[in-house]
Amino acid sequence: MKKEVIDRTGRYVSFSYPPKRVISLCPGITDTLFALGLEQEIVGRTRFCKYPEDQVQSVPAVAGTKDLKLDAILAAAPDLVILEKEENTKEMAELLEQHVPVYVAEVQTIHEAYQMIETMGDLTNRKHEAKKLMAEIRDRFDHLTNRAGARAAYVIWKKPYMVVGKDTYIQDVLQRLGFENPFRQKEGRYPTVTPEDFQQAGLETIFLASEPYPFKEKHLEEFKKMAPEAEIVLIDGEMFWYGPRMLDAPAYFNKKLGM
Repeated sequence: MKKEVIDRTGRYVSFSYPPKRVISLCPGITDTLFALGLEQEIVGRTRFCKYPEDQVQSVPAVAGTKDLKLDAILAAAPDLVILEKEENTKEMAELLEQHVPVYVAEVQTIHEAYQMIETMGDLTNRKHEAKKLMAEIRDRFDHLTNRAGARAAYVIWKKPYMVVGKDTYIQDVLQRLGFENPFRQKEGRYPTVTPEDFQQAGLETIFLASEPYPFKEKHLEEFKKMAPEAEIVLIDGEMFWYGPRMLDAPAYFNKKLGM
């Protein structure tokens, strides 16, 4: 049978339901589909899809998050290709929808991460599994304590320095942890900042993420010089992925931040 839905960009999508062959071009969504028990249906992923480690390597990589191999995708004969608005590009969606059904998801908040899981369950006839996963994640996030307004920056890149800004999933997680991000006032979702910005922001904590730039211990002193009053914390960027990684995130945050 055919199913018709409206995706997060307002596009009508019609596809065979339940889809027997699914491609996901977003790591967090690929991880989610596996968690819903769809290992037999997933026929394509990106080369950045790492989880679940014991299963994902058996699925062909047919794209990056900003590029794709159209021939490989079409050869997989998908009933549905799933993209994410930030993770992938508008051009990718426009190219693919000329050939195959394309659903574009969007996740900018914890609440939207829950909605994404629910939607994936609806698209793939795994509603029960999706509700169970959502309930487990909600329960763990409900046990987070927070830093009650401590000023923090989350750094994702070097040369130039780039930080997390407004309208991002990571910003929403920081807010849920109780942190105040002064750089969310800047233009853009991942604004460029200067050493002077770090010096003047009154930061109490600076998070150096393990991805996309692989910050390590050797970078701590560089940021300590810019913000001597701030605690410089190396943080696992994968704990800020939406999807099943959210199950492990609260315990990690509580331990890492001493909460």
